[in-house]
Amino acid sequence: MTITEYLLNLFLVGLVVLQLRGRTLTVRNLVLPVVITLVVASQFLHGLPTAGNDLVLEVAGAVTGALLGAGAGLATSVRRSGRNAVAKAGAVAAVLWVVGIGGRVCFSFWVTHGGQPAVARFSVAHHVTSGAAWAGAFILMAMAEVALRTGVLFLKARRTGASIERGRALGAPATV
Repeated sequence: MTITEYLLNLFLVGLVVLQLRGRTLTVRNLVLPVVITLVVASQFLHGLPTAGNDLVLEVAGAVTGALLGAGAGLATSVRRSGRNAVAKAGAVAAVLWVVGIGGRVCFSFWVTHGGQPAVARFSVAHHVTSGAAWAGAFILMAMAEVALRTGVLFLKARRTGASIERGRALGAPATV
């Protein structure tokens, strides 16, 4: 992993850490993680290999990310405070979020520090044709995780009847 990838993952973990204390949901702090994830993904994802079981691996990555993201969103409480929606992540949300991000980081670290032969053996045994399929699976996992968590939080905020502010800074504490 590059320093940029490590920083992106640190930023994504920081999003949930900020929500542990509660924060007002804004358009900016809902959209920014999705935009950053899409921009980074566009730098690495230039196509998805579909030979062998590559597509199965990629779909499994996307589904895993979707489940983790939706679970993290569902485990985050969203309530109305005045006219604003305030999100507060709980322990389950934080664990699910960190499992997704941490799993990708640990896998990447392991592969670059001695795990590559084991991944190659697994890939041959399960008809995964290239490293690009693994990269695609993890990129799709990250995209789905961020998108589903954001979507669930947005829907929960709308359900409270609260408005989602436009101008508050990312991570600004909630006004309770």
